[in-house]
Amino acid sequence: MSGLAIPTDASAAAMETDENLALIEPRKGKREKALPPAAVLIFTPLDLEVFSSRFPQRPSMNNRIYLSDAYAGEYGGVPIALVGPMLGAPQAVMVLEKMIALGVRKVFAVGWCGSLQGRVSVGDVVVPDTAVSEEGTSDHYPLGGDALRGPSNELRDSLIADLSARGVKVHEGSVWTTDAPYRETRRKVLQYQNSGVLAVDMETSALLTVAAFRQIRLAVVLTVSDELHSMHWVHGYREPRFLETREKVVDAVLSVVARRMKEE
Repeated sequence: MSGLAIPTDASAAAMETDENLALIEPRKGKREKALPPAAVLIFTPLDLEVFSSRFPQRPSMNNRIYLSDAYAGEYGGVPIALVGPMLGAPQAVMVLEKMIALGVRKVFAVGWCGSLQGRVSVGDVVVPDTAVSEEGTSDHYPLGGDALRGPSNELRDSLIADLSARGVKVHEGSVWTTDAPYRETRRKVLQYQNSGVLAVDMETSALLTVAAFRQIRLAVVLTVSDELHSMHWVHGYREPRFLETREKVVDAVLSVVARRMKEE
């Protein structure tokens, strides 16, 4: 059997580790500008516009990150990046990975969700503490366990306190993240509803997974835009309460980011 190397336990472990190394890692390009450490990841173009309008001077274009735009500005004396829009776990994760490579370490992800519970109404806010993954991205990020890690307690708690002070009805709990919004079937909605899951979206579980994998702080805030709990789709995109809450979420997120960054 000469010529065959029998691996020791140490070399076998090294081989296993090497097999899990990614061939392509997110990196900062030579012509790409660094981003501030604090950023807001914004799913919809409508919310991106509201965020931009709140800055004393509108944020300037910083980078193009795949199909999303990255802006940099100053709010409350603190540099903050705004990045968006995006749709779904794969795109959101690619953008987040690049943001991290460009220097981001603290992120609020801001989007909309559909309610699965009767007590969660259009215009309420869901701040997830866990997520059920029915998307295909999270499984590619090994965390050494079956459970997804939750958001940053520091960011989440500060945000909940600020939103509550603004009169927003906030729900904490789990969300269901899916890749297929047109396959939110009665069976699935009932299953997750009976399990106590609050709402459904398309990004949260993947973002929490990558944040844990890359060891950055991230929290998600979702305004309830529609309801599925009655087994009929009820949309509230034009409801005054939904529109009002979106504005309050923007103000709360920017306030918390500026305050937390100054405290560090």
